[in-house]
Amino acid sequence: MIKDIVIEKVTDVAVAIVPETSDGGDTEWSVYLLNLKADAIDGVLISSKGYGNIDGKDVKTSTLRQFWEKVGGKACVKVELIEKKLFGLTNEFWVSFWHHGILYDKRYLFVTESIIEDHFTQVPLIGKPGVMIR
Repeated sequence: MIKDIVIEKVTDVAVAIVPETSDGGDTEWSVYLLNLKADAIDGVLISSKGYGNIDGKDVKTSTLRQFWEKVGGKACVKVELIEKKLFGLTNEFWVSFWHHGILYDKRYLFVTESIIEDHFTQVPLIGKPGVMIR
């Protein structure tokens, strides 16, 4: 029965969006998954999409799905690049993973216009400023 399903709270896993300078000197924005746990997480699936309203029109991006067999403890992986023009949308990252035989999942939402310098924090494991949701 559904009442018998225990939904565990996700802790020590974060998604961050970080500006980085490319070889050509341009700023690229990267999305990272951070495993802040001491040990690895397994079967990591990330589904990402953007949606919202721009200039009075409803806009929806394609849904991207990425999979990693394992993300080590105190490690991060670059999920994708994100274009700055998408910051006007809500950007959703749905993360599912296994940890000690338990399936976890969490939705990380970067709401419209939340990816701004005022919201920057020092992102652990990467050592760069960016916007992070734990």
